[in-house]
Amino acid sequence: MSKGKVLVGMSGGVDSSTAAAILKDEGYEVYGATLKLWDAPADAEVGARTCCSLEDVEDARATAFKMGIPFYVLNMKSLFEEKVVQYFVDSYLKGETPNPCIACNQHIKFEAMLAKAMQLEMDYIATGHYARIEKHESTGRYLLKKGVDHTKDQSYVLYMLRQDQLSRLLLPLGKYTKKQVREIAREKGFVNSSKPDSQDICFVRSGHYSDFIRDYTRKEIPDGTFVDESGKILGRSKGIFEYTIGQRKGLGISANSRLYVIDKNVERNEIVLGPREKTLVKRFYADQINYIAFDKPEGDLKVWARTRYSQKEAEAILHPLGDDQVMVEYLEPQPFVSPGQSVVFYDGDVVVGGGIIRRFERNR
Repeated sequence: MSKGKVLVGMSGGVDSSTAAAILKDEGYEVYGATLKLWDAPADAEVGARTCCSLEDVEDARATAFKMGIPFYVLNMKSLFEEKVVQYFVDSYLKGETPNPCIACNQHIKFEAMLAKAMQLEMDYIATGHYARIEKHESTGRYLLKKGVDHTKDQSYVLYMLRQDQLSRLLLPLGKYTKKQVREIAREKGFVNSSKPDSQDICFVRSGHYSDFIRDYTRKEIPDGTFVDESGKILGRSKGIFEYTIGQRKGLGISANSRLYVIDKNVERNEIVLGPREKTLVKRFYADQINYIAFDKPEGDLKVWARTRYSQKEAEAILHPLGDDQVMVEYLEPQPFVSPGQSVVFYDGDVVVGGGIIRRFERNR
């Protein structure tokens, strides 16, 4: 007897293909779906490791055919441009460092795809993310946990999931390592079993996001200035969105010691540079907070905070401020906190919740 119908988002990569295969073996009635999000430009460099290409669609289609499951291509280009691409561009122009993959997960994969699955009378959706969902026995609440392979854990980009979404979501890869997933794919004879992981922003070829912003906006972005903390001009910059907090390489500034981007002044089009110790942050503020482990904290809460995908968590105190805002205070100052990025709070392997960083206070 079928465990239910599940629509699996298949990107053409090994992870989502293997997720579909695992669910089929577990007794689900599996349907594959590739989301058409962005048209790669005709002059895109060959071999660029992004998603959304025609090759990826064909890899997903071939894998679905081999498994003998129905396959859909869902056109979500208009929504993707509105919710992800425009957000990405606007954030950079405001001096922030956005995470478009998180926006895509929130608005496209776990809202639009889930809505489509419900229209098709599916019971669940599934993706190839390395994370786990568990239902708490006593509270009945769904918890999001890190994948068992902590080197591939993707819980950071899933913190925005709501209870209604978690109840309809299957993440079959959370209990596997990446090595095991590739082994399963090889055993199944999938064409993508050795395919490299997609690493670049899918709509930005070769990682040149600043060129993309210029092309997309069709505007001349003015150069700016590098300054130190006192306001002394150190040189000319390429513009406010060319740099991110913590950046050291590619500044083009000669100095007696290493300089890092420690702040930005959008109004004055200034990039503030300083030594590494000036990148240390004691506290920062975030909004658009989504809690998973509970509805809302009753008061201050000890958490482990991560402000970048590949970063280790650091011990902190979460201070709720109301209106889905928080102040986060590190026990020990941490480097490279960037407005626009997401902060995710953990309690061990459990995702407490997360939000968007808006401003920070450097350690003095």
